[in-house]
Amino acid sequence: MKFTKMHGLGNDYVYVNCFEETIENPAALAQVISDRHCGVGGDGLILIAPSEKADARMRIFNADGSEAEMCGNGIRCVAKYIYDHNVAEAGQVFSVPGRPPFPASLKIETGNGILTLGLDIDDSDKVRKVCVNMGQPILNPEEIPVNLPGEKVVEQPIEVLGQKLLMTCVSMGNPHAVFFCDDVDAIVLEKLGPVIENHALFPNRINVHFVQIDQPAEFTMRTWERGSGITMACGTGACASGVAAMLTDRQGRICTGHLPGGDLELNWCQEDNCVYMTGPATEVFEGIWPD
Repeated sequence: MKFTKMHGLGNDYVYVNCFEETIENPAALAQVISDRHCGVGGDGLILIAPSEKADARMRIFNADGSEAEMCGNGIRCVAKYIYDHNVAEAGQVFSVPGRPPFPASLKIETGNGILTLGLDIDDSDKVRKVCVNMGQPILNPEEIPVNLPGEKVVEQPIEVLGQKLLMTCVSMGNPHAVFFCDDVDAIVLEKLGPVIENHALFPNRINVHFVQIDQPAEFTMRTWERGSGITMACGTGACASGVAAMLTDRQGRICTGHLPGGDLELNWCQEDNCVYMTGPATEVFEGIWPD
């Protein structure tokens, strides 16, 4: 089986072109191929498959074999792979409110519906950055899902390992719990992360983010990703954190998220209520995985 190792800000996955390859048990493959000692190594496995509705379909399997609905860093890499490897023909100009348009676009089917992406092309005709219309954030607890009443979960108290924390919950097609703090480096993420991820409040588990506000339009975050643990970046989590910062009056709609692997540009656009995320996508190497 041919594979390609790619990453978005260090959030790395093994990508397989299922236009050419057939995988019978992707959940089992994800567990062995993601192992950083005995496998290729990565936060999981992403399949780039044919779609009847879009240019391609993306399926995401975490390192523990569980299937995720959406991955913001992953979908940028999928777009780069599709364009750079001529899997599908790119569409027309992609316009984003408040910035110059991108010269090409793709539509990718995900567990969160069909998303449109703008491609920033370099002089060698390769994708260097991708802007994703991540869609409208979901704030209703039942739809996130979170086992709490009300219309939103904003600054909701929760006790974890004897600590009282305030959380804001958002879904960007997958569930996120955001906790604001004064110093993200002081958070013992390897202890708090798995406890929050598997808390009884979250029937489908949850992605966990601790966020430090740096300036009016900048924040720094660290992530415990559902099914993968501590990761270098989480694109949907950065979007959720930007939305949470706006909901709690900490920041405006346009901001930059500083993640351990690099920066993402975020815009929760008032005109269409959609979150636009822009960041790089990088191909690392190709290889062959034995049967």
